[in-house]
Amino acid sequence: MFTGIVRGYVPVQKIEKKEGMNTITLLFEPDFLDGIITGSSIALDGVCMTVIAVNDSEASFDIMEESLRVTTLGGLQVGDHVNVERAAKMGDEIGGHVVSGHVSAKAEITDIQKVSHDVSMTFSMVNKWMKYIIHKGFISVDGVSLTVVEPKDDTFRVHLIPETLENTSLGHKKVGELVNIEIDPMTQAIVDTTERILAEKI
Repeated sequence: MFTGIVRGYVPVQKIEKKEGMNTITLLFEPDFLDGIITGSSIALDGVCMTVIAVNDSEASFDIMEESLRVTTLGGLQVGDHVNVERAAKMGDEIGGHVVSGHVSAKAEITDIQKVSHDVSMTFSMVNKWMKYIIHKGFISVDGVSLTVVEPKDDTFRVHLIPETLENTSLGHKKVGELVNIEIDPMTQAIVDTTERILAEKI
């Protein structure tokens, strides 16, 4: 489990393409990997991944075929940066919201506007997911916990404060780029349960 409070963004050092998967190696700040061992979980752009090797400030991960297809990790190249978050521990403060690291879909950035010191970013995604995106509800964008603004048809918007722009990769995104989206699981459970109950009454 994660909280959507990204601890920074780090560069891809190496990508090894194999049959049905890619192995990637990332370069971390030295203290980020304190206590991290083989088998630990780290979210990469919001995708829960398992550490397969640790070497000083580097850690490696196997990205399986499904993750390569469903998430943006399949398009990574050496030199790209990804948002990273360590798994939450019992008793940790949850500053964002509960994030599983199971990406629902990809979305495209369709507009970026600077508003005072903040940035307004608009996304477009497959319409079937929009019923779970509600005004002032939670959303995870490349692993960053954000609040939804003005969902409409197949788009929604978020506001990014200077802290988020400085400490996550979202501050470097451009229109047309894809991001990973994880729907708030509690919102999804409520919507699906309500639909099921209503369908049973018809």
